[in-house]
Amino acid sequence: MPTGMLWDDFSPSAQVAIAVIPFVIAIAGRLIYGRTRTATWMVTISTFWFAFNVLMAPYSAGMRQSIFNLARLVP
Repeated sequence: MPTGMLWDDFSPSAQVAIAVIPFVIAIAGRLIYGRTRTATWMVTISTFWFAFNVLMAPYSAGMRQSIFNLARLVP
């Protein structure tokens, strides 16, 4: 099964949670542990993860359908 198909099976709320929760955990770790090398790496990696999820959102099935519907409304 292609990865895109698996991602489409999640609800929109779950997709947002998958994108946001690692970032929130990394920020909380940074607040708790301070400016350690591990906390810095956690924030960096989770930021890339969040950006990747935001950039991939237009390729989900629901978003593709919404874009298609908008394109039909614009002359």
